Amino acid sequence: MKHLPAYVLLMFVFCTFCKGQNNTDWLKTTAKPETKAVLTSYGPNTITRNILQDKKGNIWFTSWEGVFRYDGKNLTNVIGDVSSARFFSILEDSKGNFWLGSIGSGVYRYDGKSFQNFTTKDGLLNDEITCMYEDKSGAIWFGVNGGTSRYDGKSFRNYLMKGDSISEDFTGIPFPNFTRPPHEITSIIEDKSGQFWFGTRDKTFVYDGKTFTPVTHNGEPFTNVRTIIEDQRGNIWLGGNDGLWRYDGSTFANITEDFVGYIYEDKKGNIWTSSEAAQGWVLSRYDEKSLSNKKPTATEINPKDGKMLFGILEDKDGNLWFGADGAYRYDGTTLTELMK
Repeated sequence: MKHLPAYVLLMFVFCTFCKGQNNTDWLKTTAKPETKAVLTSYGPNTITRNILQDKKGNIWFTSWEGVFRYDGKNLTNVIGDVSSARFFSILEDSKGNFWLGSIGSGVYRYDGKSFQNFTTKDGLLNDEITCMYEDKSGAIWFGVNGGTSRYDGKSFRNYLMKGDSISEDFTGIPFPNFTRPPHEITSIIEDKSGQFWFGTRDKTFVYDGKTFTPVTHNGEPFTNVRTIIEDQRGNIWLGGNDGLWRYDGSTFANITEDFVGYIYEDKKGNIWTSSEAAQGWVLSRYDEKSLSNKKPTATEINPKDGKMLFGILEDKDGNLWFGADGAYRYDGTTLTELMK
């Protein structure tokens, strides 16, 4: 069964995690070339798409209201005075720069003091940035509406989706904004062998540096894949409209048929997903010890009222963060809403 997600923005109370009833505690807990940190008394209140913890331990949230940085005590809307765009993606590169991907305004590179905005005028294929990835060579890949752009620090190379294929584009003509499905690239990774995987709203592709090849199972393509990760064991996980799939290098195994929006591996090797089940959206944890089974053991954290869930992060202290209509932290017992 395939499920198409709908944005549902409702308040919820957590139910059961593992065995027994959890206690739930709700807490109220461009532009200028250079900006100073502006503290805020609130966190994101609307859709929070991705969450990142930087090398210094700060936690970043990309949302429709901007990009927020949280140092454990204070919140800063880092880009609020620079851009009013909706932000979907974030990346900290190997040099310590932050890349902030927007919908409609391209990408902003932030070095901690100033911002540099890259758009189609600078060579991007499109100004709607849905995902980003730094490869082993240090190049940054941008998943955009219409294909992908690769930035080597000096210039962009663009690859355009055309029907059932992706190929390098030499025209220099940007792809038009706001025509996203099915042309949107939603996830990019480079696996241990150096092969790239691209999830899109249409088909899924692998790229060997020369050719983009559709990924298939029993002759059928994987479509509308939202997230791809490689786990510690080298397995590839795909999540999207066809459910959750694991690929061990030779065989695909279907774990669930429920729509999966996000996949995350924690430090212990457990796999977490945000998915749309019959009772609404849930966080599922697949225990590391059972991952080699055909049907790994899953424990569901079941939000009431079907709130849609987005990015997932485990911080350095072992807390689990996720995005919804705002940002939330789960310590295994208690759910805390970031300050509003």
